[in-house]
Formats: sequence, C-alpha cells, structure tokens
Amino acid sequence: MRTDRRRGPTGNRRAGRAGAALLAGAAVLMSLTAPAPPGTEPVAAAAPAPTSVNYAVAVDQSTSLEAGDIEAEKAAATRIAVGNVSASSHITVFGFAAADNDTQRVVDPACPRTRLDAAGRESVGACVDKLRQRKENEGTGTDFPNAILQGVHELASGTDPSVPRVLFLLTDGILDVSTSESYGDESHREKEGKRRLELALKSAAAKNVQIWPLGFGPRPDQAQLDRMAAGGYQKGCVDLPSARPTAHKVSGAKDVGSALERIFAAAHCQRRDPGPSKRPPAVLPITISPLATVGSIVVDKGDPEVTVTYIDPRGEKVPTTGKFNGSAFELAGGGSTVEALKIIDPVPGVWKVDVKAPEGHRSLPVAVSVLWQGELRGSITMDPSAPKAGERTTVTMRLLTRNGYEIKDPADYAGLKVASTFTGDGFAPVPLRLTDDGKGADSARSDGSFSGTVTVPKSANGALNVRATLTASGLSADTRGEGGHVSAGPSPVTTGLGAVRGSGQPGDTVTAHLKVSNTTDAPHTLRLALADAPDGLLSLSPAEIVVKPGASATHELKVRIGQASAFDRPLHRDDPTGVGATLTVQDTTDGDRVLERTPVSVQVTRACTFLECYRWVLVGAGALLVIGVLLALAWLRQRRARRDPQGLMLHLIAEDGTVLGVHKAGHGQKQWYAFDIAEAHSNPRIERRTHGLYAVQRSPEGGAVLRRRGGARTRLTATGRADLTDQLSLALGPDTTGPSTQTPEYSTAGPDDDYL
Repeated sequence: MRTDRRRGPTGNRRAGRAGAALLAGAAVLMSLTAPAPPGTEPVAAAAPAPTSVNYAVAVDQSTSLEAGDIEAEKAAATRIAVGNVSASSHITVFGFAAADNDTQRVVDPACPRTRLDAAGRESVGACVDKLRQRKENEGTGTDFPNAILQGVHELASGTDPSVPRVLFLLTDGILDVSTSESYGDESHREKEGKRRLELALKSAAAKNVQIWPLGFGPRPDQAQLDRMAAGGYQKGCVDLPSARPTAHKVSGAKDVGSALERIFAAAHCQRRDPGPSKRPPAVLPITISPLATVGSIVVDKGDPEVTVTYIDPRGEKVPTTGKFNGSAFELAGGGSTVEALKIIDPVPGVWKVDVKAPEGHRSLPVAVSVLWQGELRGSITMDPSAPKAGERTTVTMRLLTRNGYEIKDPADYAGLKVASTFTGDGFAPVPLRLTDDGKGADSARSDGSFSGTVTVPKSANGALNVRATLTASGLSADTRGEGGHVSAGPSPVTTGLGAVRGSGQPGDTVTAHLKVSNTTDAPHTLRLALADAPDGLLSLSPAEIVVKPGASATHELKVRIGQASAFDRPLHRDDPTGVGATLTVQDTTDGDRVLERTPVSVQVTRACTFLECYRWVLVGAGALLVIGVLLALAWLRQRRARRDPQGLMLHLIAEDGTVLGVHKAGHGQKQWYAFDIAEAHSNPRIERRTHGLYAVQRSPEGGAVLRRRGGARTRLTATGRADLTDQLSLALGPDTTGPSTQTPEYSTAGPDDDYL
C-alpha cells in the first residue's frame, strides 16, 4: 500500500544538502577485475575474471522516499559511474516510480547507455542530476516489476553475454502499485504486483542479471530487498558467498559512500580496506596489498576546496595522470567532494594521502579507503613426486604475488580457498584437501601455504597428476598442476635438500647443500632450476651436476640475489623484502624424473650507506673528538688561569731598595696586565695603562714575567727584581702598603732567554 511520508521544509533542506554534497563529488568505485594470468585456466571454483561490467542503475523517485533520500540515491548513482576504472564498461541510469494511468510512465530515462571512458565518467553526473522526486500528479507509487524489466532490457539488449550484468536498485524496498490501473482492479493490485515481481526476477535470472538493492529511507523494507537480491542471477565472479548478490541499507546520506563501496567490492570480487578519517590538514595512511594489480584510493573530502596529494611508499609524490615508476595513474572527481586516484600496478605498501584546505573549509573530516583487485599466483609441489603405489605423498600449494615477493600481512590471506584434485593412471580421482590451518602436513597457520597428504591407490600404475586452484574474492584465480609417476622401485639416484632459507643484500648469495647418491654403474646428469622466481631477482648455480657411477657426494648450491635495480619496490635496511621460488632437481638421465622440489625463501635488505655502515665508528670518533676538544679547552682554560696576572702584587722598588708602593694587578688583556710609571722623578707609582710601557703575567713555573714594549721579557721570581728605569725596579712580594719594620731583600734579575 502507498506510504505518504512528509517532513517540514527545514528537515528536507538539511537532508537535501547532505545528499547534494555527496553528489557534487563522486568517489571512484572499481568494477575491473584483472584478467587471469597467462598459463592458467578457468575451473569450476572460479570463473574467469571480467575486465569490464555493464551496469544499470534504477533510482526510486516515489513519494515513499524523502527528498534527502532522493539526493542520496542520485549521489550513489554518480559514484557508480564516475569511479569505474574499466574504459570498456557501460552504464545506464533511469528513475522510476509508478504510472497511475496510461498518460503517465513508470520509467524516467536519465543517462542512456554510456561508455565509461574518461569523458563518459565526467558526463554522467550531469544527466543523473536531472532525476527528481515525482509530484502528486505524475505517478508516485513504486513499481518494482517494470523497473527491473527495464534494467534487464538495458543490460541484455545488444550487449556481450560474457560481460557481467549488474542492476543496482536504489530504493526503500516498498512495493506500491495500489493506484496503478495497469495492475487491474484495485482489490487485486497488491497480489498482481507480487506476481509480476516474481516474473521480473525470473527474467533477470534467465538473462544473467544480478540485482544488488541498496535501501534508503528511515525504514527500508529489508525483507523485500532481500527477496529481490535472491531472485536475480546468483553466480558471481567467484563461487564464494561474498560474491553473491546481497541487499544493503543505509541510515542516511552520510553512509552512502562506505555502503556503496562495500557493495561494489562484493559485487565485483574486489577488496575494500578502510583507512582513517581526520580534519585537514592531515596525512592519512592507507595500505595497498602486494596482491593488488589495480586499485583506487578513494578520498571522501566532504568539501570540494580540499586539495589532495598522493605519496607512494617510496616517499615520492605521484602524478594524478600518466605513468610514473612503473605505475599508471588517472584521477576522477578532482573538483568535487569525493575523488579517487586509479592506479594500475600500484607500488605495494603504505601510501600517504596529504590533505589540505584553506581557512573556513576545515570543519569536515576527510576519509580515505582503497578498493583494489589483484591476481593470485601459486606454486605447487608433490613430495615425493614419484611415490610408490600405496605410499603417501604431501601436496603443497604456496601463494606468491604477481612480482614474486612474499606476503607478510596475514590479512592478505583472508578468504583464500583452494580446490584440488588428485588423478592418475589406474585409479579414479582421489579426494584431496589442502588447508592452511597449521595442522597435519601444514607447517604454519595462515602463511599462504596450503598442504595436505594423499595416499596413492594400490592400483596406480603410471602417471600421477595433482591440480589445485587458489581463489578469493577480489583476486583472479590461479590453477597449477604437478605431474609425477608411480615409482616401480627405488630411484637409482637419491637426493637430500632441506628448505632453502637465507638473507642478504643485492648481489649476495645464499648457500645450500645438496646430498646426492648414485647407486648405478652409469653417470647421471641432474638439471637444477628455480621455478616461480621473477626474472632478475634470484638465480641459481650450478645449473647442472654430473653424478659419477656409485658416487655419494655433497654439492654446494648458490642462490644469488639480483641487483637492486631488478626490484620494482625500494629495499629497506630494517624491513626485509621476502622473495620466494621453488628449487627443482631433475634426473635427465632417468626420463626427467623429479628428485626435489624445495621452497626457497630469501629475505633481502638494501646495502647500508656509508653513514649506516660506519655509524658506530663515526659516533665513537665523534665522541673521542668531543672529549679531545673538551680536554683541550680545559687545558687552555687551565693555561690561561696559570698565566692570569690577577692578584699579582707589584712592588715598585727605589735604587736603595725602598718599597715606594705596591700595586695589585688585575686580569689584563690576553693574560697581560699593562702599566706605566707615573711621576717617575717626583712621586713614582704604578698605574694601569691599556697601552703601557710595561706588562706582566704569571709564569706557569711560578713568579711572573715582565714584558717591556719592544724589549725583552724578564723572569721575576718571588725574591728577584727587574729594572724598570735607572733608579726604579719591579719586584713581587707581599702587600707592604701598611707600616713595616723590615724591608725585603731583592736580587736583580736579568733577561731570561726562555721569555724572549
């Protein structure tokens, strides 16, 4: 039945502004899943990942929604369009309500089928803005059957059936055809509406159209939304629960962004990692997984005046368009409230989003998230690869990244699933379960290595084959196979090699030891190689070993780390980059029998710089230098103190030995206290003069030194004296300015060559 909700003008304006703010800036949402890597093949567990998607977006315009919810729906439609990263995807947007009579229409076209290249993404926002809430005389109910049929028609007409078809239904989930004459008599319209809805959903399922409802309004009909999600096409990009159509609801315009990102991630097998939210200015970190092959950093700015700078894990500012350091960039929504940077082949690690805003535009928080998609790569081993009938063999499927680096974050393993089979000559397929739970044959939990054991049937009489497929939401699947052969008896050549692990810097080698025993009377040639290692990162020597007849020996193997330039990410001193591979040993003399398949794990750090390598030496030298300087300064201070004339008692002596006066010296200048003899012929006395004829300073050996301007220096001892004029001399002694009954005896000092 019809629901007529009304609000006051103030509430509508507030909700409308919230929706309009979202509409003004569109965030990037990803619909691209990377194509399967070369050499893999699709299996039942995971369909081939699409490179494009066809969308239809149906926007509910009925009066059962409020004005603010209409604006939020329009913002969601724009987000879907503007953020698409596949230029071969298409989108159609239309509004819908109900038609009360034959003069009205259910559907309001907004955006015809538009290719989502750069120009198409920018044009969608304008046509979406044409949508509005219906007026009372325009048909105000909610006709789901015709809206779904319109979406199916737009998606299935003239499109490639191999391209996924997705209908986003933005509504409150309330079916209302109570005033629609085309549904028959009024008393039967509700029942007829439900019947036609079931038929429309069956049509969607038959035409491979997924339906992803997003519920708006204060009380969305969750049960109705769930029924519509379950009624369309159910097979997603992978056979995982997370990829099946699911209904979501939002509590208001502010929740549209995160809710729509979650829907997109689920609908197209993407990963969504939310980041922090802060008011500008701020630097927001967001991590991109090493599994990612394409991603979008979504920045919900809230205010179009906010500016954003993107910095990669190397610390370099990246462009918003074009190529840089092996990645390709494209910005969408730069002038709106939400923008996103699409990155192809992103550098894995922690990115930094630097947001700034002018004064008056810093009140709203800025949120960051990343949507990404990637590919899985694995390596598979069977140990032993040539088991006997009735013997157990261990199978391991190990996760690798697109560039061969090992994964450190356990979150990247979330949702991984392995489907495996064991087949061979002489027996029916045998169930094989590979797990990463740290139990049984699996050595460690959640490390990306899935292991299990299987017993070779006693009827096995020839070739063996194990196949396993890694799959996860957001990641294209990878299928690997390993062949073997039932052993008729002991191998003529046996080998022993444990797991190869080590660490080093570019150019270093990791050493392993291979034990080999040849029980035959003929030489055997063994071929050694590294599988699953990206070019240039690791190399192995020797590549071949010849084992002499009857010989048992241990051979040294060297795994050399490539140069730093071979790595597509910066190496760190304290955070090693893990590189993985598989070392294989085959006996070419015995039909290329596989003797060893051993995992290789090397932790690589960059070489230290001069400062890093000799830091402690430099610190020690610096400390010694500081100590030396301090000691030198102390010595200089002591030396200065020993020569400081302060306190010297200068006695002016007459020719007959009478003390005419005593003068106490001060600090002087540069440890010399300068003075002159005033009134030398009438009332002689010592007076301080800056540029006096005489100067004294202490002697480190004791006493003092007298310096005459332009003349020699004379040593003064405690009992000696030095001539100043023909009738006056200078001596050191105690203060005798008071009454005295004795006159000190002074001897005359001559020039001292040590002070010249």
